[in-house]
Order: sequence, then C-alpha cells, then structure tokens
Amino acid sequence: MSRHTPVRPRPGAGASARAGARRTALVAALAGVLVLPPGAALAADLDPAAPPASDAPPAAAPAPSGPTAQDPAATGTAAPRDAAALLTAAQAEGLQVPSLDLDALTIPELQSRIGAGELTAAGLTAAYLQRIRDVDPQVGAVLALDPTALDQARASDAHRAAHGARGPLEGVPVLLKDNIGSAGLPTTAGSRALRGNLAPDASLTAQLRAAGAVVIGKANLSEWANFRSTSSTSGWSGVGGQTRNPYALDRDPCGSSSGSGAGVAASLAQVAVGTETDGSVVCPAATNGVVGVKPTLGMVSRTGVVPLSLEQDTAGPMARHAVDAALAMEALDAADPADPATLERPGGVDTSFGRLVEGNGPSLDGARFGYWVLDAEQSAAVDDDVEAVYAAAVEQLRRAGAAAVPVELPDQEAVGAGEGLALGPEFARDIGTYLAGRPGEVPDDLAALVAANAADPVELALFGQETFEAALAGPAAGSAQVAAAREEARRLARASIDSVLAQGPGADDDLDAVVALTGTPPDLLSYQNTDGEPPAFTYASSTPAAVAGYPAVTVPAGYAGPSAALPVGVTFFGARWDDVDVLGYAAAFEAETQVRRAPTLPATVG
Repeated sequence: MSRHTPVRPRPGAGASARAGARRTALVAALAGVLVLPPGAALAADLDPAAPPASDAPPAAAPAPSGPTAQDPAATGTAAPRDAAALLTAAQAEGLQVPSLDLDALTIPELQSRIGAGELTAAGLTAAYLQRIRDVDPQVGAVLALDPTALDQARASDAHRAAHGARGPLEGVPVLLKDNIGSAGLPTTAGSRALRGNLAPDASLTAQLRAAGAVVIGKANLSEWANFRSTSSTSGWSGVGGQTRNPYALDRDPCGSSSGSGAGVAASLAQVAVGTETDGSVVCPAATNGVVGVKPTLGMVSRTGVVPLSLEQDTAGPMARHAVDAALAMEALDAADPADPATLERPGGVDTSFGRLVEGNGPSLDGARFGYWVLDAEQSAAVDDDVEAVYAAAVEQLRRAGAAAVPVELPDQEAVGAGEGLALGPEFARDIGTYLAGRPGEVPDDLAALVAANAADPVELALFGQETFEAALAGPAAGSAQVAAAREEARRLARASIDSVLAQGPGADDDLDAVVALTGTPPDLLSYQNTDGEPPAFTYASSTPAAVAGYPAVTVPAGYAGPSAALPVGVTFFGARWDDVDVLGYAAAFEAETQVRRAPTLPATVG
C-alpha cells in the first residue's frame, strides 16, 4: 500500500546510518527471495497563505495530462484545467468564490463561519478548486479531479439547511490518495495498467461521505506505493507524473503518499488521506511540513484500498493542523466486517478523537517521553542542522514540563530484515487477490502487471520494476520461511516499543510515548535512468511502529537545509490502540511550538 523510498546514503555523507543499513538489508532480502504550461503564473508569485488573486482563469493554454514517452517526468495532469471548467460553469450560474486564507483556517473555524452564514460548502469547495487551478500546475499533487465536487458541496449545504450538519467534516473538501477507491473515478495506484479500474468507494471513502465530506479528487502517489523498484523516485507515477515539494519545486516530496502531503501543504484540500506500509504517511507529511497520522493497524478499514501488504497497510489523514487530523480520524475510525484487522480491537479502546478538538487532550506538562537517539553512524549521516532541529524539539518538550529521557530501540536490523523478506511475497499475494476481483481491462495478477509495464512506453522510462520481478521469483507468502520472518519481525518490533515504554518494574517511570526524528529534508529530484541515481534518502524512524502496527504521528518541528527552508518533523509513537493520546501529544507539541509556515512554491532554495 505504501512504502517510502529505500534508504540510500546521501552523496558525500560517509558511512550510512543504521537506518540505511536496515534498508540495504531489506533490499538485499527482497532480491534474495524474490513543467509549467504556457501562461501559468510563476511559482514565486503564488503564496498559499494569500487569498486568490482573481476569479478569472489563466489564459487558455495546452494543459498537461500526465507523463508521456517524450516527457515521462512531466508535472501536472488535467486536474487544473478541469477545475477551471467547473469554476467557469459555476460562476456563470452565480457562484461567488470567497477570499479565504486557506492555509491558516482549521475545520472548526470553517464550520463556525458556515454556521454563521458567512460561508457555504460550495464556496469553500470553489476556493479549493481555484487553488488547484492556479497552483497545481507547479506542484502536480492532484492526479484527478472529481467532476461532482461542487455538486457534493451543494448537497452538503442542502443537508445542513434541512437537517443540520452530520458532523465536523460536513462540506469539507478531502483529497484521497489514488490507491483508495472512489466511485466514478479510476483507482490506479499511479499505474497506467489500472487506468480502467473503476472501483467503487472504499469503506473509508463511504465513511467520509456519510460524515458529509466533499471528495474533491484523487492525489498522485509514488506509483505502486514506491514498491516497484529499489531505485524509484518518490512522487512519480505513470498516470500522475512527478509531484513536487511545495517548499522547493526541485525537491523530492517523499512518498508514497506524495500528492496527499504536497496537496494539503499547498492548500489544495483541507485534509487528505494517505496510506502507509512503512513511512508513507509520516515521511511525506514531515517532508511537506504537515501533520500525518499512521493509526494502529485495524483502526481504519482497508477494504477497497489497493494493497501492498495487509500485514502492515493502513490509511491515515494528513492535514495542516492537528485538530483537522483528529476530526478526520473521528470519521475514519470504524470496525469493518470485511477487514479482520479492524475486529481485533479490544473493548474499551479510547476512540474519542473529538476531545482533542475540545482541549481535553493529554498535556505535555507532567508527561514522560523517550527520545530515540541517533547513534554515531546515524549522526554522521544526518546533517548538523537537522540534528539541531531535533534537539530543539526535545528541549521544547522539557520547557513545556515534560520529562524527556534518551532511549534506543533494540533489534531494528532484525526487524528490517524480516520485513524485507516478507513484503515481496505478501505483495504478490495481496495484489493478486485485489486484481482478481476487478472487472474491466486490468491485469489479473502480478505477472500480468510486469508484462504490462514492459510493454508500456512510459512506465519503465525512469526506473525499472526489479522489486516486482523479485516478488514473482520468491517464495509464496504462505511458505514457512515467509510466515516465520513476518511473525518474528512483528514480535521484535512490538517488543522494541513495549520494552522502551515500560522503563522499569513499576509504573512511575513508564513512558507515555517515544519521540523520534521523522527523517531528513528532501533531496533534489533525479531519476535512475536519466541521472544515474534517484534522490538520496538518509534516515527514517518509521519502521518500528510500521511493523508493530502501532500508532505514529508526525508533526512539524522546524526547518533545515539550504536557507533553512526545508521542513523537518518529529514523530510521536506509542502503544497499540493508544491512538488518541499519541495524536494528542503531537497536537500539544504543535500548539506549544507553532513552527509551521506556509510554503511559497520557490523554484529552488539555497
């Protein structure tokens, strides 16, 4: 479902970090078993915090519609053109596009304005369509626009007028990663082979609609959740082209929920939903300067989501504000008889995400955190200014009244090796099951996908599909070798977190959560087949919570890199089913620090 770019040492960084070694082992294990359109505004002139400059669409120009054989790395799809057409038709019928500071507004603030008659869901949706029209040609976050978006918004307004709001997401535009089913739109996982996959609503999509949300469109992603190749470039797909980081358009947006992260960062939706197998919510959230929630496995249904491995896959919200992520979790949290993982939740689990909005979340004052220290190799690989952001975040926790003690999580190399051995066979099994149930002109298994890619003029233009091929050649997911690797990786990952949270024999010194540097700032975009290597990826802390199936939330912590312009996040992770408190601590940190600033879409930085 979603795996971030494999770790590679940054050029010139010397010895790779332990995280790099883990991912190198993962790759080895897998192998063993297995552009701006004419007339568009300059990016430097577009500030996501500013109100729309004009209701008039840009001058007519040929609109990009995704990558081609001639330009496989193109940025932008037909979504901005489609947004312009929707706006033109709506304005001809009298709809006024309101002037809103979309970056700063939270869902509670929007609901207050709508409740006071100062705003409508249709007006809010129109404001986001205008942002997509004006900004997305540079960012390339929106793979496809839902043509019914304004109709959904008008229906929301009518429901509110007749019956009241169904909940806090009433009329709120939401962007879905394009491996999540949404009726009326293809669900492609970024693959040109799945352009005919007209899947119905995923369970989580149906829940969002039942809550009154407006599904504004589908977000681009790293194709096949960054699992097709060990040399993939995050944010690229054969359908959606290259998504770019709104803090520097020549930078990697991380992945695989690349468009979800970049889209909410650039104010193209109020909330987005991404998916994660290992790092694919928290990495693009941190890299694009937003909040990202990876829930406990089983908190959110996966039914109708294109899988990577059902042993780790989960969906989760991404938002500019922690309060918005909490409200999205309130809508997404549900049991689903079709997804056995959601039925494992014991009785009495706290799912009161709404209390975080009401100011009743956990306090930093008096909390106890373990901060995961970088070892010598990791510290040598991670730039000093990034470490300084992390150290400042730990100190801010202390100034807020929390205790913060250094910790190390044991057995991470073994966790990564077991995960790496299992994921390929599990993908072959789970994608085969998904494809076998799809009608229409789509491949019916992994072997057919490999053949379709090989015959396509775009798919292999920038990097290969060696991970797919290794998965085909390896053992079956049900083999004793793979089953044992999965069980041991999960056991070690859970023990590594549980043992650190339980600091001693009594409860007095137990930890409430672990805090970690989410990752390093994004590298410059590049491609294996044209530049000789993909973007470097130096460090990540996502694996323990991902393999354990435990909750993790990343939140902006500061900026580093050239001109101190690139976002850096910290991740809070905790015990299984402790999602509300983990998100609550992240929200409290956000409120304490207030470090996030809106991106201005510079062409480059430094």
